[in-house]
Amino acid sequence: MKLYYSPGTCSLSPNIVAREAGIDLTLEKVDLTTKKTASGRDYLAINPKGYVPALELDDKRTLTEGPAIVQYLADQKPESGLAPPNGTYERYKLQEMLNYITAELHKTYSPLFRKETPEETREDRLGYLRKRYKLIDHLLEGKTFLLGDRFTVADAYLFAVTRWAHGVKLDLSEFKHVQEFMQRIAERPAVKAAMEAEGLKK
Repeated sequence: MKLYYSPGTCSLSPNIVAREAGIDLTLEKVDLTTKKTASGRDYLAINPKGYVPALELDDKRTLTEGPAIVQYLADQKPESGLAPPNGTYERYKLQEMLNYITAELHKTYSPLFRKETPEETREDRLGYLRKRYKLIDHLLEGKTFLLGDRFTVADAYLFAVTRWAHGVKLDLSEFKHVQEFMQRIAERPAVKAAMEAEGLKK
């Protein structure tokens, strides 16, 4: 399988998950400005949405959207425990968390990366993110990971997205449990390996 990625984006999440599961992925970097892959392919022909990640399966079918990809990877190695079994209440709680991260965190960061975003909008989005992280901080109280004592794909996704806070000047210092979570996840061998592969600093 091949993962199309761009360093520091949400594609870090499936990169981490694959390493946690012991799945060997080929990585191909995508230039999101030119929409070209490192090998010179037209990325829009691979993923017409134009953004990462995209996972090319061995049979050449392509899967897009990070939350779908990380669940697919976890299901290839169910013994890894990265996602609870399909049909269980725990699996739906995982999907609930993935949806929250996608809708409430990930997409709220988006305008903060654009230089043309008005300052008023920027302040509004930063304030909204602080409200959303307040809930995350509460959920993490007394827990090692989002869903309890076991690392799941939701933790990989939260880590990848929350790394953006510094770059957009979002101060998360008031959220003790979020800060501790980020430190714990950063020390995992699979996370270190994924970040090194993408040329990212801790």
